[in-house]
Amino acid sequence: MKIMMSAGEASGDMHAAAVAAELKRMMPDVEIFGMGGADMKKSGVRIIYDIENLGIIGVVEVIKHIPFFFRLRSFLKEAMVREKPDVLVCVDYPGFNMKLAHVAKELGIPVVYYIAPTIWAWNKGRAKNIVRDVTMVASIFPFEAKAYKEAGAPVTFVGHPLADTVKPSMSFNEAMDYFHGDWDRKRILLMPGSRKNEVTGLLPIMLGAAEKLAKKERCQFFIPRASTIPESFLKSLIGNSPLSIEITEGHQYDLMQICTACVASSGTATLETALMELPTVLVYKLAPVTWFLANLLVHVKYAGLPNLLMGREVTPELLQDRANAENITSILLPWIEDEEKRKKNIEEIKEVRKALGSGGAVHRVARLIVDTAGAVHGRKEK
Repeated sequence: MKIMMSAGEASGDMHAAAVAAELKRMMPDVEIFGMGGADMKKSGVRIIYDIENLGIIGVVEVIKHIPFFFRLRSFLKEAMVREKPDVLVCVDYPGFNMKLAHVAKELGIPVVYYIAPTIWAWNKGRAKNIVRDVTMVASIFPFEAKAYKEAGAPVTFVGHPLADTVKPSMSFNEAMDYFHGDWDRKRILLMPGSRKNEVTGLLPIMLGAAEKLAKKERCQFFIPRASTIPESFLKSLIGNSPLSIEITEGHQYDLMQICTACVASSGTATLETALMELPTVLVYKLAPVTWFLANLLVHVKYAGLPNLLMGREVTPELLQDRANAENITSILLPWIEDEEKRKKNIEEIKEVRKALGSGGAVHRVARLIVDTAGAVHGRKEK
């Protein structure tokens, strides 16, 4: 069996890599290729386009790069024609992957969409395109599966992969040694995102908050580098900061385990920190036009996945103009100075893991991919 995957950013690369590894375990001879990053490559995926160059978000930003995306889609279409995959697996990155799914449909290639477009939050019109082009949606949230079913899309609820994967691999003491953690300092995690323009907008704000915190408490700061962000790029933004800042590689959940608090870009990271029971402030900024359109189109109360799951703000959100150093500091400082306040937030975010349901999502997605390809081509794997 030959499988093509398409992931466009670091979180998608991570999720696709886990599924690829499971497919390889189930079928050692399977051939997997596509667009992705370092994690997929490590899982045995033959990368035909590296996503390190894809760091574009927002309506305004995407419009500027339309010619590039047309060229990339044509390149991947040529790969589909040449390679003749049995199935295309789209992972997140809906603005691009929805169009790629349509290309696959026209070529007669079945499509499985994993980490599907958030029709429950905005752009419900995408549902009709999913019905038209996608063979099966592998849904990660119960409310998402319900929305797709109501739209008439073929959908299977597989559960959320993070319920399986978010756990430390080291003891607390081992992680402290590995990351050179300072026992006498508060350890603060800064997670500015996995896209360059996201990091450019958010890291300076986070560093401003870090400077304010460092004046109140002795702190050690960590920045886990996303595979899509070069270390040199992070260092250029940090500059000659007097702060104690470590740029880290890998073992992200072990790092979360030893930290006191976190400030993170909106996205998968806030769900990961909730599952690791790490008090987190969510921050996010968009171009003014993109923000204006988002306010018109988005139909949910919260930006953060933990808050959407719980129906209340267990992870404080600072969006747009509210995302500034002063506001970040005002939320983080009580957690750092008062252990009881920190524990109170931990008790709230503990509920997130219960809301995600049981594990096993990665295996269910892999089986769904095999069955979808097999059913369409008449050679279903047993």
